Amino acid sequence: MLPQNTLSHAHKLKLRWMVTLSTVPLLGVVTAFGIMPQTVFNTSEQKTIIEEIALPVNAETGSTTATFWRNERVQRGDTVAELLRRLSVDDSAASNFLLNDKAAASLRQLSVGREVQSEIAADGSLLALRYLNNNGEQVVIEKNGGGFQTSSLPAQLEKRVFMRTGEIKSTLYAATDAAGLSDPVANQMADLFGGDIDFHRDLRKGDKFTVVYEVNYFNGEAVRSGRILAAEFINQNRTYRTVYFQTSSTTGDYYTPDGKSMHKAFLRSPIEFSRVSSGFSTSRFHPILNKWRSHKGVDYAAPMGTKVKVTSDGIVALVGKQSGYGNVIMVNHQGRYSTVYGHLSRFAAGLHRGQHVGQGEVIGYVGMTGLATGPHLHYEFRIDGAQRDPLRVALPDGAPVSEAQKSAFLEGTHELNDRLAMLRNTKLAKLD
Repeated sequence: MLPQNTLSHAHKLKLRWMVTLSTVPLLGVVTAFGIMPQTVFNTSEQKTIIEEIALPVNAETGSTTATFWRNERVQRGDTVAELLRRLSVDDSAASNFLLNDKAAASLRQLSVGREVQSEIAADGSLLALRYLNNNGEQVVIEKNGGGFQTSSLPAQLEKRVFMRTGEIKSTLYAATDAAGLSDPVANQMADLFGGDIDFHRDLRKGDKFTVVYEVNYFNGEAVRSGRILAAEFINQNRTYRTVYFQTSSTTGDYYTPDGKSMHKAFLRSPIEFSRVSSGFSTSRFHPILNKWRSHKGVDYAAPMGTKVKVTSDGIVALVGKQSGYGNVIMVNHQGRYSTVYGHLSRFAAGLHRGQHVGQGEVIGYVGMTGLATGPHLHYEFRIDGAQRDPLRVALPDGAPVSEAQKSAFLEGTHELNDRLAMLRNTKLAKLD
């Protein structure tokens, strides 16, 4: 009989199988396996060897010639020192130059999200810095002897075409945000259709829009939105469509598919997306005078300092103060027409009587001068001196495509119209 502390060879094997199988659920493995007795393992010692690899040396300067490139994006709250740290730059002379020199001011003013590329030597010294400034120019800062030199040139941009379609559920900007449309493109769309659609009053839930537009890329990075090439807006079941046509090597404009100008002679509103606080009326109770009187204009409630744009090309007839208007600008257009902009906080710098102003040009800023209880713009539209409701009056059209260019226009815009038609019934918010 074997002693109690002695196990038979067969019993040992049985225990090994039991221990092995009992671990299967814990390990999550469904394959059973056994351990053979007296298994021989390789127990030879392993060694880690680290060797330095020498970089090539410049025979003239005695320094290593290897350089390294790094890319980083400007982050909110970044300092020049923090940006250089992420770019692996360890160079006090470069830091001092980038922090203080006027030639490097554009780096210190870079918008969040802009990409910066650095070329550094093996010791961390800065050899070159490249980036696009906020004006879209490519800036190169390079080491030059014991200092640095800065140069800039127009960036070589690549244009890519994008398409977006969306539906109005509350406001225009909520819909364009949901569709992934940038604010500059949304503003372009509002300007294009602003002569036909009053975005203050006419928008309805279920209205739809489709936009074909350009985005400018630099080194594979989107740097800014470009021009709208074609757009469609369906407002209260009525469809408005426009396409861009290059009328010469340097100029172009927007037209309907049959060649009529999209630009009205007048903008429908002098302020973007403000609220109409008081409409045109022959009888309104004046909140300051406390009596009933006509209100032959439209009041747009807007924050103090909001930009006010002239609604059509014209000549400034008056810049100054006038009774209840407070600070007011009056502009004459095309002989019969004139516009009035009242209660302004201030005028555009240098604006004076007799000055020519172009449609959409900023001429003043919202205020509450004169008889006003709060900041707003009082806007009047006059024909032959008589005030007319600017929200209802029929606005004259701009010039259509010339007969000489009509065939080129129809041929050149055919593909854009096809794109709009293709997307008209899609329910997708983004198509790239």
